[in-house]
Amino acid sequence: MAKPHDLFDLSGHVACVTGASSGLGQTAATMLAEAGAKVVGIARRAERLEAWKASTQGETAVLAADLGDRSAVEGIARDAASPFGPPDILVNAAGINTRQAADEVTAEGWDQTIHLNLTVPFLLAQALAPAMKAKGWGRIVNFASLQSRRAFPGGIAYGASKGGVEQLTRAMAEAWSRHGINANALAPGFFPTELTGPVFSDPELAEKNARQTCIGRNGEMADLRGPLLFLSSDASAYVTGQILFVDGGFTAR
Repeated sequence: MAKPHDLFDLSGHVACVTGASSGLGQTAATMLAEAGAKVVGIARRAERLEAWKASTQGETAVLAADLGDRSAVEGIARDAASPFGPPDILVNAAGINTRQAADEVTAEGWDQTIHLNLTVPFLLAQALAPAMKAKGWGRIVNFASLQSRRAFPGGIAYGASKGGVEQLTRAMAEAWSRHGINANALAPGFFPTELTGPVFSDPELAEKNARQTCIGRNGEMADLRGPLLFLSSDASAYVTGQILFVDGGFTAR
């Protein structure tokens, strides 16, 4: 039987993290590298990726790419395997939130949101799954949201995409877990990121959200490290198809 600390050791694994140039994705990429994985960070902004690589301990590589280009996704998945070999950990952290009222959502904005938040995670997982199957081990961690289950103002497109991520995660588990590939999702509460900038720029709103949690505060990036490591490692060997809300108890009230 593995010792407790061995359950969380990612040495020998290769991780692919989207949205690694900032926010939740960068937090995930850094933590995985510190846990021993070789990490490929993917995002559009090359300069930010290079800055992350330069400041992160461990073996890392970066891939500047536009996940919004549907025709490029297959090539991105292929390129992600170039630095260290085929990834066996995939963290789908890239996303978009346009915060448009239902009457203002355009067809273009809807398609962009669904593509980045829901379609890309599936296409990347589908492309990387064969190598995970061959190894008999894989971890897919998607990013769901409070809006996977709650309706927020201005969130109809985002909420639809994140509700889809919840079901996508269960469907991935049904399809691939028998091959050793576990698929789960993290659903963060209110964390200070670029996407939540409008929330945290309003001190009264940020404080209101904090008061609605059981813990009494909004999230800090460090709060995501443990849950993400758990879902990315052998510690979660018998956990699949689950949505873990890291929200300070927001959804418990």
